[in-house]
Amino acid sequence: MTAIDRRQDGRPAAASPGQHRSRASEKARDIAVTLGFLVLTVGTWEVLVRALHLPDYVVPAPSQIAMALKRGLASGLYQRHLGVTVYAALMGFAIGSVVGIVLGAVIASFRFAELIVYPYVIMFKSMPKVALAPLFTLWFGLGIASKIVSSSILCFFPLLVNTIAGLRSADEDRISLMRSMGASKFQIFWYLRFPSALPYIMAGLELAVVLALIGTIVAEFVGAHAGLGTLIQIQNANMDGPGQFSVLILLSVVGLTMNVIVRRLKKWVLHWDVSAQGSDPNTQI
Repeated sequence: MTAIDRRQDGRPAAASPGQHRSRASEKARDIAVTLGFLVLTVGTWEVLVRALHLPDYVVPAPSQIAMALKRGLASGLYQRHLGVTVYAALMGFAIGSVVGIVLGAVIASFRFAELIVYPYVIMFKSMPKVALAPLFTLWFGLGIASKIVSSSILCFFPLLVNTIAGLRSADEDRISLMRSMGASKFQIFWYLRFPSALPYIMAGLELAVVLALIGTIVAEFVGAHAGLGTLIQIQNANMDGPGQFSVLILLSVVGLTMNVIVRRLKKWVLHWDVSAQGSDPNTQI
């Protein structure tokens, strides 16, 4: 039996113990290659910085960055700013994603909504979102609200476009069949269109969760009382190169963690879609 064999109900057949061992060894090899490349990169970076005698405010050595990260975490400074940034990013991600999915479903389901709303959505999408951050700060102040708005705006468009594309990707022959059997519009939406759109929606969520963090940091750069973006601005004014790089690494870890969580959620939601377990569907973003 091969990995592509199917049971009578159409689902993949259970893998043999040998296949499990092969997959485990392949995964361990992939992890070893990734970690090995990381160690090589960091080591080369350390050697070049010391050999070229580069000042730490230009390009700090990895050892200096590690010490700055340790100091920031030990003092609790990074945790306080990290909590503010992550909260704003998650709130913006949730609000922007929900609004994007709901509005996308309305536009895809009702032609008058597409005629009235969609042109304005496209016009707003063409505006540079970074340029809008100062306006959000002016309208909503230096608190958490401006960060959430900036984050949600960036999350909104991938979910809107992917939801519309996904809902319209449903097989027309199946739609016609359901109509001939007396299915209502809601039944067609819930049992056919929405499942067809789920791979697109989950792909949009993968992109949006990273954009949520970017939108929050941009808002903090423009003006905020707290957050990792604000901390980077302070460190930049003090020419604290190791501190800036340590915060950037912290941001990278947070972004990677959020993306991994969404990818795990995607595999759980799309457990019925074999193609989604290994690669992402083609999306229109």
